[in-house]
Amino acid sequence: MRTNWLVGMAAAVLVLFVGRLVWIQGFEASALAAEAYKQITFTREVQASRGDITDVNGVVMATSVKRYNLTVNQRELAKWTHKNEADIEVGGPAEAARLTSDLLDMNEAELAAIYTGDRMFKYVKKGLLPEVWDAISSLRIAGLYSEETSQRVYPAGTVGGNIVGFVGSTGEGKAGIESAFNEQLTGTPGSRTYERSGTGHVIPAGKQTTVAAQPGDNITLTIDRDIQYVAAHALAQQIKKYGASGGSATVVDIPTGSVLALAESGSVDPNKPGATDESNRGAKSVSDVFEPGSTAKVITVAALLETGLATPKSKYTVPDRYTTSNNQTFKDSHDHEKEKWTLTGILSNSSNTGTLMAAEDLPTQVRYDYLRKFGFGEKTGIELAGESRGILHDVDDWDGRTKHAVLFGQGVSVTALQAVDVFATIGNGGKRVSPHLVQSITSADGTVTTKDAGEQTQVISKEVADQLLRMLESTVIDGTGKPGAIPGYRVAAKTGTAQAADASGQMNDIVSSFIGVVPAEKPRLAISVVINNPSERISIYGGPVAGPVFAEVGSYALQRLGVEPSTESPKLYKEEW
Repeated sequence: MRTNWLVGMAAAVLVLFVGRLVWIQGFEASALAAEAYKQITFTREVQASRGDITDVNGVVMATSVKRYNLTVNQRELAKWTHKNEADIEVGGPAEAARLTSDLLDMNEAELAAIYTGDRMFKYVKKGLLPEVWDAISSLRIAGLYSEETSQRVYPAGTVGGNIVGFVGSTGEGKAGIESAFNEQLTGTPGSRTYERSGTGHVIPAGKQTTVAAQPGDNITLTIDRDIQYVAAHALAQQIKKYGASGGSATVVDIPTGSVLALAESGSVDPNKPGATDESNRGAKSVSDVFEPGSTAKVITVAALLETGLATPKSKYTVPDRYTTSNNQTFKDSHDHEKEKWTLTGILSNSSNTGTLMAAEDLPTQVRYDYLRKFGFGEKTGIELAGESRGILHDVDDWDGRTKHAVLFGQGVSVTALQAVDVFATIGNGGKRVSPHLVQSITSADGTVTTKDAGEQTQVISKEVADQLLRMLESTVIDGTGKPGAIPGYRVAAKTGTAQAADASGQMNDIVSSFIGVVPAEKPRLAISVVINNPSERISIYGGPVAGPVFAEVGSYALQRLGVEPSTESPKLYKEEW
């Protein structure tokens, strides 16, 4: 009995053992193999190539170039040897440092210390040029490896830097188009899986698996780099001449709303954003606001013409001081005798008192409505972060003085882009087109998505828009805008001198502006020039301060775009009676 019991127990143990063996071989084999494979493999992410940003003509404004990160397997390098120039067997970290220190532009002793240790992976230096890695690779030093990566570069530097923006240390967009379209530009990373030995290095004949990265989309801007450059250069020269603190110059293609230039003083160089003051790393043309001053008189005149309260030939006897029906007194920028001006003359001579007289019967609500129609108090929708809507208080919040001051551009604030958009609307036959900076997006498979400019909104009638253009020509020919004249082309423009908030929020800064369209008879371009805090010892008025920049930028842009010179003389309205 005892023998039978022992035999039975042995048989049971044998059955269990065989069963377990069958289970391992049959059912757990694949799981164990997978776990073993995990232990001898490693996976690295393959960075997707970030999309390019180009100007409207395909000139590269931002691109990514190939770079390499040098890494070391310290265990493997410790065993490496080779014969030196004297045919002596040498090796290890010290010899590797001797051979590579000059290539890496690093101290030999410090480099040897980085190479020394027991780690299987460590970064030595990042961002190597391809030729540097090729030179190191040719030395065949066991234990030195590379990671392929990329570096973002901006060939145009500060030209358009405020628009293009820049990326951070991780490659993520931090400002401008780089930030606004980060998702499209980034693409989708891939991966590469290798088999490695016990020492940690890649087995050449081992299994490798690659999942290709998907490149990011390319973005084509509406910006013309050359027009942007000329605008920035002309602006910088005038700022220096007048001892001003800064400024902007904007050029818009009227029929399409395409922004051809958005130049600003102190623009960031995306290659080294840290070298630029934080206040200059964005696009101030869409974020900073100022009172438009006299350039906003075109909205008041548009309202008068559209409602039938006046015509370009309406007559007024204009004093240099004027008291409104609610006992608010205003004055012109300079003393003068009573002038017999038409509405055209009032606009041409930029008279505050004349504007108030002409608009005395314009209802307060209508004044507000026309400011809103022309885009005051709302964002343009430009493709940049940080856009301000400006300041347009609700009509119920206007006090007894504000409801008159808004007629000549005080008590409201706009961005430089909002200001030029008013004139683009007038030049487009009274139709408002949303300004935009992106022309198209091209995906990795070549699909091109063109930016839709959106619906055009009729703000004023074409008849009134045409009347305004004729009136504004007088400003350049006979009025305050003479410095903005462009030889060979008819210009319709308005000057302005107004206030802006200083660093403390007080309205102590001065803004001189010149905004207009050209050619007046068939408008193609709307251009605004805004200069901050010109020296009062020289001049603060928009004509002499900002006008010359308008003329230089306009002249270059018209020729670059092949716009034919004006062939007919303007038919001006009378300014006096």
